[in-house]
Amino acid sequence: MSADNVADLLGEGAPDDGHSVDLVGWAVRQLIDEMRDASPDELPEVLTRAVAVLGATEPIVYLADLQQRNLVPFRPGTVIHEESPRVLGIDSTVAGRAFQHSEALRGGPVLRADAGTEPMWLPLLDGSERVGVLGLVVDGWWLREDARLRALESFAAVVAELVVTKTLYGDSIVSARRTSEMTLAAEVQWSLLPPLTFVGRSVTVAGGLEPAYEVAGDSLDYAVDAGVTRFGVFDGMGHGIVSAQLISLVVAAYRNARRSGRSLAATAAHIEAAVGHVFGSEAFTTGLVCELDNVTGQLTWISAGHHEPLLLREGRLVRSLTVEPLLPFGLNQELGGALPAAVGSEQLEPGDVLLLHTDGVTDARSPSGEYFGQDRLIDSMSRALAADLPAAETMRRLVHALLAHRDGQLDDDATLLMVRWHGPGRTDDVLGAGHESR
Repeated sequence: MSADNVADLLGEGAPDDGHSVDLVGWAVRQLIDEMRDASPDELPEVLTRAVAVLGATEPIVYLADLQQRNLVPFRPGTVIHEESPRVLGIDSTVAGRAFQHSEALRGGPVLRADAGTEPMWLPLLDGSERVGVLGLVVDGWWLREDARLRALESFAAVVAELVVTKTLYGDSIVSARRTSEMTLAAEVQWSLLPPLTFVGRSVTVAGGLEPAYEVAGDSLDYAVDAGVTRFGVFDGMGHGIVSAQLISLVVAAYRNARRSGRSLAATAAHIEAAVGHVFGSEAFTTGLVCELDNVTGQLTWISAGHHEPLLLREGRLVRSLTVEPLLPFGLNQELGGALPAAVGSEQLEPGDVLLLHTDGVTDARSPSGEYFGQDRLIDSMSRALAADLPAAETMRRLVHALLAHRDGQLDDDATLLMVRWHGPGRTDDVLGAGHESR
């Protein structure tokens, strides 16, 4: 079925739910078939043909910029009409609200000057990772039944998957998401990162890094596997490309040890050995390496001179989780075998939130010299949790609270990692109950 083939059907009025779902199926198949051999920059043209099957028009992909302040249009090689918005603010538009809450919304400025119908905004979600929004004009009958709206959301989910997949084959999508020039060190760092949001049945993970275009010495990593979630935060000495090289080595060593099934102590020793072998005593990094039993909620961790993890329950700080730390990785004497590392242990309760951070968060000073500090960090986190938003939006607001304290300019890398244990196999999430499953 193509746009020409469905013209008669659409002309008869609103199809029943079975027909509308069939239309989405045809549109998805057309989209996938055409994009199989297409380059990333061909997506807008292919998307236009695919939505025509739905009787929709004016499709445009808006991508979230790296700092998640704006939605930027992805239309490589074309010129957007001068009266159309080139950038949509995430905090000030209907499209931005659809992005924040991960839900379909209608309204806002028309997508083209001569189009008189309000656009529909569908969130682009790669799993639980927010990519942006899809704007398009649809006939009103699509919105009269929940089944039809869910079908449109499913179509948008396929678009999001294609955006993420095609990002690997060209630079146009990556470039569209950047609103500033990126340093070489930051380029290295972003190439290392896993998706910054994961929402599963037993655990939610969300991370954030700033300054997005200059970050060099901070990083985070995680892996959610059968029965266990492993995660870490690292803060390498210095700034610039050498710091990025150091932290790249640390993350690679962490992944190598983790994927080899090593214990926490052996993982710490492996990171220590790697830093010592390459940098000698000339460089070091602080870090936390942690494991969470997804079934029992038992947390274990090792600290290499890093800030203590913070445990929050019902949005309030319970305590900092202390353990006898190693020296930062690179400064410990033993380079082979297991380090004499103390392993911390804490039993979590369902709904507990762990917050890990680097010193660039709490040490950030306002223009008047006031530290952001742990109390402000916890207060910002508590307010974000109380808003009952998706995990990614909770983290976005936390990062933006930090940036606002510094008037938008950080002079040190700042990294945050939030991990919530739901309980064994639960699907609700206080970091966005009712939204994360979309």
